[in-house]
Amino acid sequence: MSASAIYILDMKGKVLISRNYRGDIEMNVIEKFMQLLLEKEDESQLSPIFQHGDVAFVYIKYNNVYLVCTTKINANVILVLSFLYKCVRVFCEYFKELEEESIRDNFVIVYELLDELMDFGFPQSTDSKILQEYITQEGHKLEEVRPPPALTQTVSWRSEGLKYRKNEVFLDVIESVNLLVSSNGNVLRSEINGAIKMRVYLSGMPELRLGLNDKVLFETTGRTKNKGVELEDVKFHQCVRLSRFENDRTISFVPPDGEFELMSYRLNTQVKPLIWIESSIEKHSHSRVEYMIKAKSQFKRRSTANNVEIIIPVPSDADTGRFKTTCGTVKYVPEKNSMIWSMKSFPGGKEFLMRAHFQLPSVQSVDLEAKPPIQVKFEIPYFTTSGIQVRYLKIIEKSGYQALPWVRYITQNGDYQIRTTS
Repeated sequence: MSASAIYILDMKGKVLISRNYRGDIEMNVIEKFMQLLLEKEDESQLSPIFQHGDVAFVYIKYNNVYLVCTTKINANVILVLSFLYKCVRVFCEYFKELEEESIRDNFVIVYELLDELMDFGFPQSTDSKILQEYITQEGHKLEEVRPPPALTQTVSWRSEGLKYRKNEVFLDVIESVNLLVSSNGNVLRSEINGAIKMRVYLSGMPELRLGLNDKVLFETTGRTKNKGVELEDVKFHQCVRLSRFENDRTISFVPPDGEFELMSYRLNTQVKPLIWIESSIEKHSHSRVEYMIKAKSQFKRRSTANNVEIIIPVPSDADTGRFKTTCGTVKYVPEKNSMIWSMKSFPGGKEFLMRAHFQLPSVQSVDLEAKPPIQVKFEIPYFTTSGIQVRYLKIIEKSGYQALPWVRYITQNGDYQIRTTS
């Protein structure tokens, strides 16, 4: 990567704090940054990198500050940007929020962090859990400071000597369904974004092995009768041994302590709408508008959707709404030009109706308002749309203690929209 220096600037381009790592570029070159940025703002597209002579500026904007790296050599820009976002994450975990005021209030800590985050232009330690072991927000006494073992051992994301009275692992498989349905009922776009999130409270240095109903694994081992899931765009936490996964599809890892995301995946597949909405909207000579909304749950009866919200747009000049529903409650939210139909629970295989009636001004005007889609929010526990399953979760630790793994499945809405007709 090899960055020469890093700067944090305010919105006017004034340097709040900087750190020179390599000394191969004059530090006052940053004075050109704001001038170049303002010149670029006239163009329709702004790039996160621009050149001035033989110096490249790579930057991100966060709240009311700019984080800028300068480099002279042919650096990997994606790595530099990734490093800047890591810096933002670390600062946010230290100060709750990264902005001009939090930088001014914490100069000493920021300098210490910049020294540890990068060394001679190369990223060093960007894990805030490890950094917090030896960079604290208290005064330092003059004494010999040794780096925490996690920095010098192979497993940098986990500290040694962890002990728990009760050894437990919580694993959540969370899937978000993105769906766009046209006004005539055709599914225009559908995909599933999934994540496996873990909370690990285990003593020592355990190795975990996770088995999923992975289609590729079933095919290579000749178990074609087993129903497998074909995962796309799989991304793993750094703790996963990628070579092991590539060889035999085993997800083997020494986990960080506490909460983390083990992996994420995507399935670009035709999804049957879990909650189907039919809408009928009738306007009567600009004096009133009537809605009839039918909601149907299209998942198995043994499952139940919780905290369901159906957000139906209404005209901006609507007034005095009256509602009737077979389940749940409806409220008019004028600041959002919407009514929200809420149901605490929506069992599978059920159908509910809601009628609404709004007064409209009697002024005759051409209806040019855009018709936003209906949005649906929900959460279905103990259920996954893709059919992904945790086949096993093995915990191996040299002391041989018994640990309890807890597995949960949740499906929720992502960007879930249904277009309406009127």
